Amino acid sequence: MAAYNNKKLTPAMKQFHSFKEKYPDAVLFFRMGDFYETFYEDAKICSRVLGIALTSRGKDSDSPIPLAGIPYHAVDNYLKKIIEAGYKVAVCEQVEDPKEAKGVVKRDVVRVVTPGTVTDDILLEAKEDNFLCAVHLGRKFAAIAYVDISTGKFCAQKLPEAELADEICRLSPRECITAERRGELFGDDAARIISEIKSRTDAVITERPGWYFEPNGAERTLTKLFGTKNLEGFGIEEGSDIIPAAGAVIEYLNETQKTTLRHIRGIKVVQRNCYLQIDQTSLRSLEILRTLRSEDRRGSLLWSIDKTRTGMGGRLFNAWLRMPLCDKKHIDRRLDAAAEFAENKDLLDSITGQLKNFADLERIASRISTMRAGPKDFVMLADTLEKVGPIKETLQQCSSPLLQRIAEGCDMMDEFADLLRRAINPECPNHTRDGGVIIDGFSEELDRLRSLSRDANSWLAEYQAQEAQRIGIPNLKVGFNKVFGYYIEVSNSLKDKVPEEYIRKQTIKNAERYITERLKEFEQQILNARDRSLELENKLFDDIRCEAVNYVERLQRLSDSIAAADCISSIAALSMQRGYVRPEITEEKSIQFIEGRHPVIADNLGSEFVSNDLELGDESGDVMIITGPNMSGKSTYIRQTALLVIMAQMGCFIPAKQARIGVVDRIFTRVGASDELSRGQSTFMVEMTETANIVNNATDRSLVILDEVGRGTSTYDGLSIAWAVTEHIANNIGCRTLFATHYHELVELAELLRNVKNCNVAVREWMDDVVFLHKILPGATDRSYGIHVAKLAGLPERIVKRSREILSDLESTFSREAEGAQLSRNRTTYQQEDLFSRKHRDVLNKLADTDVNNLTPIEAITLLSEIKTEISDASE
Repeated sequence: MAAYNNKKLTPAMKQFHSFKEKYPDAVLFFRMGDFYETFYEDAKICSRVLGIALTSRGKDSDSPIPLAGIPYHAVDNYLKKIIEAGYKVAVCEQVEDPKEAKGVVKRDVVRVVTPGTVTDDILLEAKEDNFLCAVHLGRKFAAIAYVDISTGKFCAQKLPEAELADEICRLSPRECITAERRGELFGDDAARIISEIKSRTDAVITERPGWYFEPNGAERTLTKLFGTKNLEGFGIEEGSDIIPAAGAVIEYLNETQKTTLRHIRGIKVVQRNCYLQIDQTSLRSLEILRTLRSEDRRGSLLWSIDKTRTGMGGRLFNAWLRMPLCDKKHIDRRLDAAAEFAENKDLLDSITGQLKNFADLERIASRISTMRAGPKDFVMLADTLEKVGPIKETLQQCSSPLLQRIAEGCDMMDEFADLLRRAINPECPNHTRDGGVIIDGFSEELDRLRSLSRDANSWLAEYQAQEAQRIGIPNLKVGFNKVFGYYIEVSNSLKDKVPEEYIRKQTIKNAERYITERLKEFEQQILNARDRSLELENKLFDDIRCEAVNYVERLQRLSDSIAAADCISSIAALSMQRGYVRPEITEEKSIQFIEGRHPVIADNLGSEFVSNDLELGDESGDVMIITGPNMSGKSTYIRQTALLVIMAQMGCFIPAKQARIGVVDRIFTRVGASDELSRGQSTFMVEMTETANIVNNATDRSLVILDEVGRGTSTYDGLSIAWAVTEHIANNIGCRTLFATHYHELVELAELLRNVKNCNVAVREWMDDVVFLHKILPGATDRSYGIHVAKLAGLPERIVKRSREILSDLESTFSREAEGAQLSRNRTTYQQEDLFSRKHRDVLNKLADTDVNNLTPIEAITLLSEIKTEISDASE
């Protein structure tokens, strides 16, 4: 802000500057009457972002002040725009009645609205969490704490520093708090993490003083909030790295909200090993929450399968999809509940119908707790509480343990619902400032005051008629305006008939206006009644709001139950609508699908989509190398495998005829090619970084999806890397892996490594053209059909012909036998423990059981003959 001369400022502008100095990083909305005014750079920002006129204050002075204002009654719409643009807003209200003010009206900043601290529905997405997170780098681990103030959800977790960016990307917070660079977060690691957050999310980075993250102070902040002696009841040990991050989040909320945070009842410590881990690369490339190209929700897996009907149900469904389970028992519990709904259409129709137009209890409870609930919130709450009883009755008919537990959580709160029905007018306005919120009959005094106001019109009409007859002026008129109050208006041509007791009040064109003692007395009575009526109504509404605070915790528990019922019924409805099946969850390593389908693409294509089978893990082999041309369906096949696993482990039915899934602990993907030039990384560097992450972190229970490795460098460099990576995964990790590749030379690995197998995408050639059948078949292919695809794309025939000639020469340079000493060095198929292939295992067993020292020559010859016959039969 430009320097200013304090002596030349008005008292109001001096007041503005005092608040701006306290909140220099926020746009200050300064309440002046019916407008929020902004000045200086704030005004320029608002003019640009909000599209409002930029004027100036003190136009005649040497230094006019830039000015932009917005009507106070429309502030929510403007707040939404400016918050979405990444700015913070300090709302400075008049905290004193201007009529009673002596001098400048008292003002104060009542809250600071930031992207991570909004609570109003108009500023939020109904089915998305709005997380504010804080990051702390400890000595051994990093920690992240995150809260959605609009719901009271508060979580934290400790994790390796290398996985911090992945977790933040999965949460997609709107705002991320870090310590100032000179404080807790300092150095290359902090800069790298902040850069990663900025590049991968839309989060606003907010730096706060280092003392926010001081462990002892942070612990005091948390125990004060929860009213506990320590944090052990939440599973947080003394000195935990979680404490500084969690304390910083709450300290920031205290700074910005300036109200109680009673709806934040506790903190949940997330145990990462309970959930299937999905890194940021996989989250994006599998298009789980957003599409890869447009970053849009439409077209993603979430968009395709989310059939929830409530805001809280949608947010819970989102969380289930982001954090699928790793415990078979808990997965089966969700599947059992969904199956019960899916097998009883009447039950499902009943619950989905009852959830229609169900209010977002979670966010209403938050606004009640922070004393920001409006009249419409209570109207929706009253309507919603009436629906809880029927939902509870429906759920009580169910037998699955999870649905029974949900039924127990359906608290109807009859006494609270009754209060709201008796007190709040169903047709009330959005705000209390205009009156009409409290229903007639709730308060005798309010009814009396309203009666006086309602009777005013009939009294005035009667008084006008009496005066017109008394003084003989038929066109005499009694009126009212806000400036002069009530008046009697007489035209100039008849003013000679005006009695002496009439007191002249105002002269207008062609008429005079008067007041009488009787009318003045009536005016005072009516205006007092209106003011007292509005004052009493506001008090009654505040009393109801305070009473509602006592129900916040019960509302939150009810919200949790309704959200879970919504998610489970959504899964059941989805399965019935699309013919999905319940997957069988096992502790084994095998993954088997019969006629599996991609959940998003299959829904778009319908019957045109070609389903495929899959057998992977255990006896089926850990690594599948899939060859075939572009556009044939390799990428769809491997992606759909990952998506079906994610859906199954979140507790969802899946698009397949039959499915059996061994629980996966982590999913990794290396898909496609993308430059990240802004971060100084080429396509090949990104490719190798993602591949390194896989081989360094995958376990034997992981699922790895590879769609080309090594394509960003020369052919033989890339082929060598792809070979070595696949060999390492097969021999050293043993995780379930799908590798789609154009390096058809890699099919030789199936001859060298016993847990590697080949599959290919079926292609039919006809008159120098190819037809893609999109069917995955056993066995390898020795062709990529890239030239055929190039021809389909429209390359000139001359180029296509020359390409074939060059390809013929290049292919002859690579040995198809893979017998070189280095290529076969790590072979496992013919090692001593596997002298014969699996189909010859009976022969191996016979040799092992033979006592060669006691064989006669004839018996030895006979045994060799039998072995030869068995080998020949097995090979046919």
